[in-house]
Amino acid sequence: MVNERESITAKLCAFVRAWHSNKSRDKIYDDHLAYDFMGRDEYSELYDMIGSGFGTGLRFSAEDTEQIINEYIAPIPLSRIHFSESRLAEFAAKYGKVQYVICGAGSDTFSFRNDNENIEIFEIDHPDTQRYKLSRIRELEWNIPGNVHFVPVDFEKERMCDKLLAAGFDPEKKTFFSILGVSYYLTLDVFSQTLMQMAELSSLGSRVVFDYPMKTGDFPARVARLEEITRSLGEVMRGGFDYNEVSRALYSLGFQIETYLPPDKVQQEYFDGRTDLMRAFENVCLISAEFTSGYNYE
Repeated sequence: MVNERESITAKLCAFVRAWHSNKSRDKIYDDHLAYDFMGRDEYSELYDMIGSGFGTGLRFSAEDTEQIINEYIAPIPLSRIHFSESRLAEFAAKYGKVQYVICGAGSDTFSFRNDNENIEIFEIDHPDTQRYKLSRIRELEWNIPGNVHFVPVDFEKERMCDKLLAAGFDPEKKTFFSILGVSYYLTLDVFSQTLMQMAELSSLGSRVVFDYPMKTGDFPARVARLEEITRSLGEVMRGGFDYNEVSRALYSLGFQIETYLPPDKVQQEYFDGRTDLMRAFENVCLISAEFTSGYNYE
């Protein structure tokens, strides 16, 4: 099961959302609240960490630091959150009153950017991470909308299903699940345990969106370098999945793939024509799958 403790890579993803919103004229995705939520001190700390070679003692210029962000840090988080939230908007437009479950919500600000009251939001995270987030919300004096529920889950001891139901989740309603940035650090068997719980909670027509890395192959050096960076931060990538494995796992749980974007399609959808050298990662895929048949729980 996925244990969503606060991590440096999660903070880097939050930093990228803030940085891109503030710095880029050609925005892939605009999280206009990310910088406020993060705060100047933590934003500067993460920028300095990147500029010092992730603690190696190197010192890059501002131009080189920006290039590192564009090349290594920004492409994956920006493309996957655009992919997820654009499909959520379509889902809500189609079905009206829906539920949105954000697994490993971290510093995600959708709950405060959302203007669709028909979307009931459930933010799932490790209790420690969620306590930090709620504390930060109080500091900022943000009002928590009535359609937002914070659901702390210690995945080592508790079932996500049980905690969601206790928080008011309705398994009869159409639900959109997102689980972004998690599969990189898990085997497919472990990742599938989370998908299984989503299947248990899903009514027909519900949807799940996630990103995943392809199995390590003959990829450019950039992929290996990103794996080195995350390893140096204490988070080891597990080598990725094969598409046929992923599709079989989804099918066995009652899901049918609705949209599949391999790396070349991610490039075409989000990065073609950019002038800032940002481009899709050569091994990252995006998937949206619809729950179309009942799951056998036994």
